[in-house]
Amino acid sequence: MAEPRYIFITGGVTSSLGKGLASAALGALLQARNFKVLLRKLDPYLNVDPGTMSPYQHGEVYVTDDGTEADLDLGHYERFTSVAARSSDYVTTGKIYSTVLSKERRGDYLGATVQVIPHITDEIKRFITNDTEGADFVLCEIGGTVGDIEGLPYLEAIRQLRNDLGRERTMFIHLTLLPYIPTAGELKTKPTQHSVKALLSEGIQADLLLCRSDRPIPADAKRKLAQFCNVHSDNVIAALDAGNIYQVPLQYHEEKFDQQVCRYFGIEKPATALDPWHKLIDSIKNSKEKVRIGIVGKYVQLLDAYKSLIQALAHGGIKHQVIPELVWIDSEKEENVASQLGTVDGILVPGGFGERGIGGKLAAAQYARENKVPFFGICFGMQLAVIEACRNQLGLKDASSTEFGPTSEPVVGLLTEWASEAGIQLREENGDLGGTMRLGAYPCVLEKDSLVHKIYGKDEISERHRHRYEVNTKYSKRLEEVGLHFSGFSPDGTLPEIIERKDHPWFVGVQFHPELKSRLFESHPLFSAFIKAAVDHKKHQG
Repeated sequence: MAEPRYIFITGGVTSSLGKGLASAALGALLQARNFKVLLRKLDPYLNVDPGTMSPYQHGEVYVTDDGTEADLDLGHYERFTSVAARSSDYVTTGKIYSTVLSKERRGDYLGATVQVIPHITDEIKRFITNDTEGADFVLCEIGGTVGDIEGLPYLEAIRQLRNDLGRERTMFIHLTLLPYIPTAGELKTKPTQHSVKALLSEGIQADLLLCRSDRPIPADAKRKLAQFCNVHSDNVIAALDAGNIYQVPLQYHEEKFDQQVCRYFGIEKPATALDPWHKLIDSIKNSKEKVRIGIVGKYVQLLDAYKSLIQALAHGGIKHQVIPELVWIDSEKEENVASQLGTVDGILVPGGFGERGIGGKLAAAQYARENKVPFFGICFGMQLAVIEACRNQLGLKDASSTEFGPTSEPVVGLLTEWASEAGIQLREENGDLGGTMRLGAYPCVLEKDSLVHKIYGKDEISERHRHRYEVNTKYSKRLEEVGLHFSGFSPDGTLPEIIERKDHPWFVGVQFHPELKSRLFESHPLFSAFIKAAVDHKKHQG
């Protein structure tokens, strides 16, 4: 293909239908037909990015190699397609408006009155069509639900792109819900009809309907949808609930979703690379043994806050043909943590911000250390493992992080200066919070005789970061004496990246977020090793 084709995925009826998963699955299916794909997310909220948003509001903040803080859907995109997301693959209304207003301040609009149309819509179109070299398909997910006032500029922009690029290079896919009404004993099509009508009122005729349903869609319901929504009956595709999200691409393929997309564009190209997906599902189905992983965090009421973490553990389970049974433990209920950890085979303390809930995480690190249970601390989890050692092994009762306030023993402190590919990065204690962390992929040098060197099989790795505070190395010699060893550093040797215990079967803490680089067909080495350690612990316990 000389020029990319654009597929726009919108959602109707209700939120949380799974546009991100649908986009990722379609991307994987197009890859199976040997097409090159790009996936993009356009979020209609006014925040510049989700970096300052509460996990209860937004869920996990996904971070790309180039340091973009983005929606968790980009995690789905990367895990399903292994195409690395970039800053050019994610935008919000806040970022769009910031760009337009910066241009207005510079005088780029030559005195014109700046308006939503054409200035905002032009900027959205520029984002969609920019940096697409080499792609056969660009899949653009429009966040929110049709009918939301925030989403109107995006709908207008893609309507204009249909005119700019032509029907032969653009396709509109609308994801909707077919609710089942028990008293009527049938699936109802009316909400979808209204949603398609709302989309049409913005000048967009859906080309394909992807209909979420908890049961098969009868033929007469499909015919009704086709007739009232003005789409071909073959383009009414059932998106049935799946037992496992990794079954979704194969289910869509069975429903001829990818075939109809290709037919729309006049392309005949068979799906020749689906064998890995079939093998994957077979592997999942054949996994019988369970291993219990205790996750000690403060957002356990909203599991979307740990989306990539959950999937990375699943990838490790697939690698060893076991099922990770996740035991969610609220770190704010410190008094209950130790009792709940008695039945787990591995303990994971994930990242987080702020002092709330640290008591339970410290208790988890102490329990793992004293009881020789496999322990995996990620970002904040690593920092707290160091603080726990300082308090309970070195006797430094005031050991703490400056994130929690002034302390006489700053074991963890604010990172104010560090080196990056863009040069020296400087931060101030009272500066802006948004976008000011150490973000994106940074190299880490591994000690050659360490556990992590054995796990990775490399001298140097690259992992994604998202943090403001660093472990203070002035305590390292004393910590070494009580068994806590620093085994990974930044190339200049100034920033500690990894800790491990040589007096423990498997105790690893990392300053970065390895879950962000775990892939469906390539489990992250640390998660694979952690699951293996948990399996071994379970066998040893008998």
